[in-house]
Amino acid sequence: MSTIEHADGHMRCSWPGTDPLYVAYHDTDWGVPEQDSRALFEKLVLDGFQAGLSWITILRKRDNFRKAFDNFEPQSVARYGEKKMASLMQDAGIVRNRAKIEGAVLSARAYLELSKTQDFSHFIWDFVDGRPVQNIWRERREVPAETDVSRRLSKALVAKGFKFCGPTIVYAFMQAVGMVNDHYVDCCRHAECAALAGRMGRKQAHRKKQ
Repeated sequence: MSTIEHADGHMRCSWPGTDPLYVAYHDTDWGVPEQDSRALFEKLVLDGFQAGLSWITILRKRDNFRKAFDNFEPQSVARYGEKKMASLMQDAGIVRNRAKIEGAVLSARAYLELSKTQDFSHFIWDFVDGRPVQNIWRERREVPAETDVSRRLSKALVAKGFKFCGPTIVYAFMQAVGMVNDHYVDCCRHAECAALAGRMGRKQAHRKKQ
């Protein structure tokens, strides 16, 4: 089933189950349009760490990741050298994968290089014309693992030097940061995220008129 009714009477996407941490993430984070460049960088890196794992595994370690990676400030992560990466490989609070740790550092350096000419948030959101795509999914089988947009964004990120950003990872990122509204239409959060997208669209239209 795509949605389930919770004890509070709300219908929610079935994927978080009833795990309180996962439900809270579903209700307050996933699908909410995110425009802060640092936060977008954090989520992209964490989605890279998720590769081959479940998101709940990363979510349970997110606070540890933030502490270990200096709150994912790109300027800090980009300076990591061999000593720091070796230290991270000893940190049981995160996913200790050398390639992913090195990938985070390289992605931070790519972020800084991109930022010389374009804001990272603008770069990301331009792929959906600055406004979240509203999908109407009713069944799990309808939701794609990747799309033409995620493939184009993935290709662009790779070309800029970002790591662990294949089209499937990028589509999960797009869902999480609200570039697409992939809450099932019967989920209580679908309409709420759609309303946030509407306000975002109106602000963008107002800026264009100025």
